[in-house]
Amino acid sequence: MFLQLPLSSPQNSLFLALSPASLLSFSLAQLELQVPPGLTELQAIEGEDVVLPAWYTMRGESPSAQPWEVPLLIWFFQQKGKDLDQVLSYINKALSSKPRVSLVHAMPSRNVSLRLQALREEDSGTYRCSVTVQYGQDTSSDHSSKSIELNVLVPPATPSCHVLGVPRVGTNVTLNCQSPRGKPVVQYQWERLPPSSQVFFPPVSDPTYGSLKLTNLSTSMSGVYVCKAHNKVGSAKCNVTLEVISGPTAAVVAGAVVGTLVGLVLLAGLILLYQRRGKTKEELANEIKEDAIAPRTLPWPKGSDTISKNGTLSSVTSARALRPSHAPPPRPGAFTPTPSLSSQALSSPRLPRTDGPHPQPVSLSPGGISSSVLSRMGAMPVMVPAQSQAGSLV
Repeated sequence: MFLQLPLSSPQNSLFLALSPASLLSFSLAQLELQVPPGLTELQAIEGEDVVLPAWYTMRGESPSAQPWEVPLLIWFFQQKGKDLDQVLSYINKALSSKPRVSLVHAMPSRNVSLRLQALREEDSGTYRCSVTVQYGQDTSSDHSSKSIELNVLVPPATPSCHVLGVPRVGTNVTLNCQSPRGKPVVQYQWERLPPSSQVFFPPVSDPTYGSLKLTNLSTSMSGVYVCKAHNKVGSAKCNVTLEVISGPTAAVVAGAVVGTLVGLVLLAGLILLYQRRGKTKEELANEIKEDAIAPRTLPWPKGSDTISKNGTLSSVTSARALRPSHAPPPRPGAFTPTPSLSSQALSSPRLPRTDGPHPQPVSLSPGGISSSVLSRMGAMPVMVPAQSQAGSLV
């Protein structure tokens, strides 16, 4: 039995021939979106393609029924801590998507699987598929959604190897190996290539940080050491050549030479500075001598007393020496001047008295002239006050 609707019907523009079984299937059918059983997380490798499988069915639908359905499809992407982002949509038979995103099957189709191409690490996150089905021109619709977690794995990037320390006999060095990126965490393994093959394990080798410690080096430990960085999706290698030397390195020799040159330069500078300071002191002393005023010399009058350097009066010759040899001896009670110390020192020593004629006293003047000569030259005797030993007048 079929139900025929006229063209004049306000809700239809054509005749639809529907059986009671079809009407019953519309009322009992229920949309159900499905993904592979147990699929909660999908892993893929960076650089490859991946398909997120999803399809929908109409539960309770009669196998012989062919309903007229209009699906509305949207795929969302969400990273942890961020908002939902629409990456693909099929609305009103129009398809739009972001780069590297497409559907596996052309629409309309009940298989709504999503394909991602040339995966990147930032493609990791939660993908949600949302499907809405409208039955013909009826206002009734049904909706369902499912989520799939995608984890993009990254193989280790090519690591870098280097030596820390100076590889001399008896010293210690550390070989380091580091990969700039990798997901999951990268592990490291060190080994030495033939002819002296050797694989290193903890505690000498650190698989997490990629270090290899070699202690008490010997020349037999020279060789090529290979570091392998690996995780569950890939691996990469690097190597370093260790050459243990027995003598001082070029750097040590260069340092010694530079240190010696610096020491010689400093020593030469100190010598020049010392010589310059000595020369400066000598020039300063000469300048002082040239600028000093010469001491003033007092004239030495003939037959007269002179003034000593300390400013006191001093008699060069005593009154006895200046008296003429023919002068009579002094009368008793007459004043006799006392000679000064200087005059006493210059006078001739007295000779013991004899019965013969008295010798004439000889007294030398400051110029080496006797008193008789001075008398003939017209010199007059001068009385000089006596002086104490300190040079003061008495």
